[in-house]
Amino acid sequence: MTGIGLFFGVIVAIAIIVILYFISTQRSLVSLDEMCKNSLSQIEVQLNSRFDAVVALAKTAAQYAKHESETIIQTIEARGGHTSAATPAGINAQSDLLSQMMARLNVVVEQYPELKASDLYAKAQDGQRQYEENVRISRMVYNDTATKMNRMVRQWPSSIVASMLHFDVKEYLKVDNEKKKDYPDLDEAFKK
Repeated sequence: MTGIGLFFGVIVAIAIIVILYFISTQRSLVSLDEMCKNSLSQIEVQLNSRFDAVVALAKTAAQYAKHESETIIQTIEARGGHTSAATPAGINAQSDLLSQMMARLNVVVEQYPELKASDLYAKAQDGQRQYEENVRISRMVYNDTATKMNRMVRQWPSSIVASMLHFDVKEYLKVDNEKKKDYPDLDEAFKK
């Protein structure tokens, strides 16, 4: 009787350990999933603020170059400064659009040196840079959280729980290649 009781005791203990592991893993997966959603939402908020800052820059530039600036403002508003970007693909699309609009605006600004010297334009540009930095930090937070989530979804034994509960690997936010073009070429700098 003690052998059978011990056997059932071990089975019950193993079942309790498996159930506790399943519950713990499920809670961790839900927590990471919510953190990913929150990070994407934060990025979306910052991108919308950045769109507003770009519009403010364009409106400031409109004092000097009315037609070009109005075209940029209309393009920004038409293409969605305030559309949802709740997925990594949507975030990447909005970031690309912002980079294109800033490039167009910079072309206009280069034509008007007095605009670059304007205090109003400098303040608007500082605001835009701050939102850009906030987006960069938020992107890093999202990618870090997605990495943690992806590890849990892909590593054994948590992958079994993730599969049973339909948790999937999160897509990463891409690197902004336009920003990489602005980096100095260190190889060239050190050859001198």
